[in-house]
Amino acid sequence: MGGVVSGGSQAIRATHALVWEEGQVGGGGFVELRDATVLVSGGEVIDVASGREGDALAGAAESTIDLGESLLMPGLIDLEGLVDIDHLQLDSWWSDAHAARLEWSETYALNLREVLTEAERSTLRRYGLVQLVLHGITSAMPISSEVHGAWAETHDDLLDTARTASELGIRVFLGPSYRSGVHVTRVDGSRAIHWDERRGETGFAEAVRFLDTVSALGDPLVTGVLVPCRVETVSDELLQRTAEVSAERDVLVRVHAAQGLGDELDILQRERGGVTPLELLERVGLLTQRLILAHGVYLDVHPQVHGEDRGDLARLAAAGAHIVHCPLTNARYAFLLERLSQYLEAGVGVALGTDSFPPDLIRAIDTGVQLSKAQHNDLGAGMLAEYVEAATLGGAAALRRPDLGRLSPGAQADMVAFSLSDLRMGVVDDPIRALTLAGTARDAHFSMVAGRVIMRDGRIADLDTEALRAEGQRIFEKLRAAYGERDPLAGAEPTPESELFPPVFPRRAAS
Repeated sequence: MGGVVSGGSQAIRATHALVWEEGQVGGGGFVELRDATVLVSGGEVIDVASGREGDALAGAAESTIDLGESLLMPGLIDLEGLVDIDHLQLDSWWSDAHAARLEWSETYALNLREVLTEAERSTLRRYGLVQLVLHGITSAMPISSEVHGAWAETHDDLLDTARTASELGIRVFLGPSYRSGVHVTRVDGSRAIHWDERRGETGFAEAVRFLDTVSALGDPLVTGVLVPCRVETVSDELLQRTAEVSAERDVLVRVHAAQGLGDELDILQRERGGVTPLELLERVGLLTQRLILAHGVYLDVHPQVHGEDRGDLARLAAAGAHIVHCPLTNARYAFLLERLSQYLEAGVGVALGTDSFPPDLIRAIDTGVQLSKAQHNDLGAGMLAEYVEAATLGGAAALRRPDLGRLSPGAQADMVAFSLSDLRMGVVDDPIRALTLAGTARDAHFSMVAGRVIMRDGRIADLDTEALRAEGQRIFEKLRAAYGERDPLAGAEPTPESELFPPVFPRRAAS
């Protein structure tokens, strides 16, 4: 209590709220409030209260939004927020040999093209950002597949993303990804990297220019970051220059590493002197508190690496780096993080990401909880609280934004509410458990960013959802059709889609 009510204040009310409570001697933690009121003004949280004190706050506010039987909590932070449309839909069902055919052939790498028009790429990004909002994400670091592009993202691609994000009201941390090489599959099925350092240099220059553009925009909801691709596809020189720019400008770097057991480690062994992913990041100067490591699965503790702690976790913790854990995607692609508890006990900062469709952090949390129980062989080791903290506080810490990820006086007014009123939700004992067990992120029906309501009653104002859905389906079908021309086993004609993407059951045409 004790916040000052100023002009334009709003009271947000819900039957349940997850709020931050300061400790008596520093620190603090999440607590659940019943009949809660959060007072917002000027884009910030002014005060939080419950019961009669909450009534008093609401009475002093200029307006009130009553969310009814809902769980109001800090907005979810997704540091692998997919803004693509076919990732996982098409590539998470097949053997490794078949999946390799969905990457570029060597021939295609020499004659690549943009599959989509500029307008279609813009629609694709809008589709992805809308999905993030509808699933309760208030802060995102987007990621998109580059398999359909003419190498990598551009400055203008990300400027368009920034403008769309600002229009929708979601907080974003953006940069065009860049790479020096691309994974290709040879006709004999072997894997390699096709290198084109000139394109890598161009992409890096675009990324640095985008940092300048974001600075000139002066939009508090848009922050520039550096986003090199997977470490094995970015040259040492570009990684080193990334580290230099990151240090000079004090900007975050997200990079994918320790993600794949096969290609990544094999390529680093063959082409980079046998270094591990962490050794490479350290060698080029990227292993710092500015590093956000996407996935970070195959470290020494993983049973498929060494199965014992040889110092990787301590190295990450000492550097102050964070990992982005994507439990739902990990499960769907069958590369599982070896015990989240080990990372946390070692002091490694952990944020969450979705990295697939749907961008559902509630399902991701549930997947992680069930995996933790199985890994520990203990029903009490589900780590639900830790997963919720990773989706909020962990993301905020990775972004170096202590004003995010919590509902407390002085924090940004970024929040989301999940409905608990549907009969299908069942009875409610603990709202966090009820949502995790019976709900999904589709139960999000309200969200606010910096004091602006960006979703109400499960809808985004002025959005033609039917038109966007239809256009998304059309674009998806165009992307799917393009895989055939990249298939290394394709002959004079592209491989038929039915061969690359057979249905679960035989499909019969209508008579």
